[in-house]
Amino acid sequence: MYSSHSLPYLGVLIVAVVGNEMLEHCLSSKRTYTMNVVLLEDDTYGWSRPFVQAAVEQAIKKDKELNDKEDLDFELTANYNGFNTTVYNRQGCGSSTCEGVAILKMLHSKDEVGCVMLGPSCTYATFQLVDDEIGLNLSIPIISAGSFGLSCDYKPKLTRILPPARKISDLLVNFMIKKLPFKPKWKQVYVYKKSNNVTEDCSWYINALEAPSASFASKTSRVMLRGEIDLKDALESKTRHSNIFILCGSPEDVVSIKGTVSRIDDEILFILLDIYNPEYYVNTTSSEAMQDVLVVTLPQRNYIDGSNLTYNDTINDYVAGYHDGALLFGKVLREEMIRQLHNRSYDVPDNPFVNASIDGMGGTYKLDEYGDRDDNFSIIFTSTLTGKYETLVVFDTSQNETRVTDTNPALHWPGGLPTGVTENANGLGMQDVIVIVLSLSVVVVTAIALIFYRQNRKERRMQKKWSHINPHLIGPLDEKEVSLKIDEDKRKDSTFFNHRGRYDKKPVILKELKQTDGDFTEDQRIELNTLLRIDYYNLTKFYGTVKFEYGVFGVFELCQRGSLRYILNDRISYPDETFMDMEFKISVMYDIAKGMSYLHSSNIEVHGRLKSTNCVVDNRMVVKITDFGCHTILSPGRDVWMAPEHLRKDGVSQKGDVYSYAIIAHEIVMRRSPFYTQYCSDPAEKIYRVHYPSGMGIFRPDLNFDGASEREVELFMLIKNSWDEDPEKRPDFKRIEINLGKIFSNLHNQASETYMDNLIRRLQMYSRTLEHLVEERTALYKAERDRADRLNFMLLPGPVVRSLKETGKVEPELFEEVSIYFSDIVGFTTLCHYSTPMEVVDMLNDIYKNFDSILDHHDVYKVETIGDAYMVASGLPNRNGDRHAVDIAHMALDILAFVGTFELQHLPGIPLWIRIGVHSGPCAAGVVGNKMPRYCLFGDTVNTASRMESTGLPLRIHVSQSTINILQRTDCKFEYEKRGETYLKGKGKEMTYWLTGVTGGKYNLPTPPTAENFQRLQQDLSEMIVSSLENRGVGSEGFKNRKTLSTKARRRETNSSLQGNGPPEYFHLAVTDNPSTYL
Repeated sequence: MYSSHSLPYLGVLIVAVVGNEMLEHCLSSKRTYTMNVVLLEDDTYGWSRPFVQAAVEQAIKKDKELNDKEDLDFELTANYNGFNTTVYNRQGCGSSTCEGVAILKMLHSKDEVGCVMLGPSCTYATFQLVDDEIGLNLSIPIISAGSFGLSCDYKPKLTRILPPARKISDLLVNFMIKKLPFKPKWKQVYVYKKSNNVTEDCSWYINALEAPSASFASKTSRVMLRGEIDLKDALESKTRHSNIFILCGSPEDVVSIKGTVSRIDDEILFILLDIYNPEYYVNTTSSEAMQDVLVVTLPQRNYIDGSNLTYNDTINDYVAGYHDGALLFGKVLREEMIRQLHNRSYDVPDNPFVNASIDGMGGTYKLDEYGDRDDNFSIIFTSTLTGKYETLVVFDTSQNETRVTDTNPALHWPGGLPTGVTENANGLGMQDVIVIVLSLSVVVVTAIALIFYRQNRKERRMQKKWSHINPHLIGPLDEKEVSLKIDEDKRKDSTFFNHRGRYDKKPVILKELKQTDGDFTEDQRIELNTLLRIDYYNLTKFYGTVKFEYGVFGVFELCQRGSLRYILNDRISYPDETFMDMEFKISVMYDIAKGMSYLHSSNIEVHGRLKSTNCVVDNRMVVKITDFGCHTILSPGRDVWMAPEHLRKDGVSQKGDVYSYAIIAHEIVMRRSPFYTQYCSDPAEKIYRVHYPSGMGIFRPDLNFDGASEREVELFMLIKNSWDEDPEKRPDFKRIEINLGKIFSNLHNQASETYMDNLIRRLQMYSRTLEHLVEERTALYKAERDRADRLNFMLLPGPVVRSLKETGKVEPELFEEVSIYFSDIVGFTTLCHYSTPMEVVDMLNDIYKNFDSILDHHDVYKVETIGDAYMVASGLPNRNGDRHAVDIAHMALDILAFVGTFELQHLPGIPLWIRIGVHSGPCAAGVVGNKMPRYCLFGDTVNTASRMESTGLPLRIHVSQSTINILQRTDCKFEYEKRGETYLKGKGKEMTYWLTGVTGGKYNLPTPPTAENFQRLQQDLSEMIVSSLENRGVGSEGFKNRKTLSTKARRRETNSSLQGNGPPEYFHLAVTDNPSTYL
């Protein structure tokens, strides 16, 4: 039927071919000329398939008759393809946009694209077929009875049999701006857009009038009325925009609109777009509701005049459009055939239907240069003389010309059509006066605000800027540091900056801001600038922020005596009899009240985190408040200082600060822990009981009035009022400050005692307790020093510790003769194989604690333990003649005797086997490193002693010839056996011995195992362990469930074999439910 190379594939159609190629393809398609009719299957629409198919078939029959008259042997054929929208929420043309594309792809797959497509009528569907920018280009033209929208204008492959919205827009523009004998020029107009039940043609006609870029909106002053409420308000308004109302619909819509309005002004004119309603030519008698309405409609149709078609009851302009589209296609094919028969040349444009004309069922068609239908629209009115519809003007869309048919019509409006503007439109109504007054008020207020804005602009700009302090400006505090005489650049130590430093020659403390990365938000910058301007005697000074690689810190004034909480706890430095008497306590409370009073009157307004730990004391014993502000960076914590109303609902307030102050005042007066009560010590329980009070009573700290003096009772009452449950009953800090001043002035009758007398009295009290204070502090210092010395002597030999304390260093030293002991646990790997990590740690701890207790009875020095290896030396750092070999030998025998009686806690019945090696010779020793200094040994003697241990046997003391020689020089009679020559790595063959005891001594040494082969020993040990586990009831299944190294490895191997395609092993480890560390 058609060439396959011109078909689309993969959903994208090839660029359109020229029109004469299309005709040639059709003419060469085996005399079968197919039209694909694409339309809705729904029976509820005028262009549905049941109505269209009969009309198309009639057109094919009529075209066949015309071909026969020309002796042309061809006949049109049609395929009908519809899409049903009844299953969609929105039915009809609004349901979807892709049905046309889907049908075309289906036809292509069946090789049935044909020569032309009739339809679709829906603008959405047609746009997807003809728009070049969305990637779909046709190889066949479309003849549509519909597709009214502006988006389908000027498409080279689209022919529209019914007038598009562009034509209606041009008609209305021309009619409005044209002055006629019975009509003035109109500029202003209302356009009513229905919100529901809108037909396809009305939807796109009104859309063309609404589109801001279209000609109607640009050439007129139109106001859109969206919905019945807007329309009703405009009709009833006395200052309406225009008298002209354009709407699209039917006479029933006009009746419905007038039914919603109580009275229609006589000057109002309705222009009704009812393009496809032929009833105005059938029943010409008008109704009363149509008296003030002009109707725009098509001229009289051919199918109205005595048609005897069997389907005449269902004929309409859409059906006629499909019928006439088929005739148009047949006519173009027929003319092309005749030209080919007579060898006439003719260039057919891309759209072969442009500028064509035809007499069809819908009347005489004339298509313009874009393939859109031109027509002579009629604007009809109701004659006041006859009461019938009569034609007022005819608009020719091909010429864009309005032709008057009656120069003196009998119109509803005396003197002609009304003007477009109402009489009150240019006057000032009450609403306009209100708008003007409000506008002037806004201008005045704006001018005043602008003046203030310009005055404060510089300040606000500075508030929104923030820069960190240069880290190099933060220096050390120049305090004496406790060290081991190690000279280092403290600036390189990041931990040095975590607490104290010096900035601009002032001591500062650096507090890490963990909730920010240093890139502060605008609100945070404003808050920090506000904080920077706070400078008061009882508030710590904020200097700025500094950013290091390891964090962002706030730089605050340093109060070197620490927090108030620390001072209250230190009863030795600050005894009650001197510093912390009632006068001092009141002065402390007075300092806090003054600081909070200033803070509440500043721009910060509230603290929100007040507690005794952020009330700090400087060297002059002045209390200052810190950690205020920074509400966008820091959040208040739920603690015993928080007010009950904020425990119940998050937030901060000045009254909440008063509550916190009362809790601090109770700490000061009673010198107890925060929120002290005798019967409740759990902070969480205290917070709960404050949050949820029981009955009528409230939960507060203990405050005993019994035995209190008159002044103390006043102070207690002030505290009690400050923690009242009702925030409104709490005094403010200005009132607290005044009350404390009165209490302080009356405490010692200031009228008779001067400030100098008070000062002398306090100095006398302090001097009486000074000696006692010095003694107590000295005793504490000595106890702390002795504790530090004991710890140092455990880590290093005594002479080494003393040298470090006196000179800060230890000179390396060469020792001519020492004895070195090495031992390790035989089968340690096997024991670990059947033990959990914690069992291994407990086992080594039990063994080495007992070894260490044995060392206390001998003149030896424990060098170190590495895993299961244990190293001891004698003869250094204190030289002891030949005693070093004797002490090492006795110690080795004691250790071996202990091992024979030791039992593993987690593996009862399993023997502990160790190998011991001893060697004597020269050695060098010294302290290595600054961090965790160690006293280390160097030399060939150390290596040989290690070789003696590694070449030994379980439960044997392997001794070298040099050690035996030294033992022979002493008076001690040791018993030993010659082992013979033993190969030592790096030394060759050496004579070695087994140390077995001391003559006359009672050592209960264990019997060494019989097996000489190490592999055999490992196997024997494994068998004993397995047997022990089975005797304990663990069994094989229990062993598999133990988290030992062997079970972990076995699970890993099993998982890897079963899950070869799973995630990597590190991922399994990361997501395990019960992660453990295995040896």
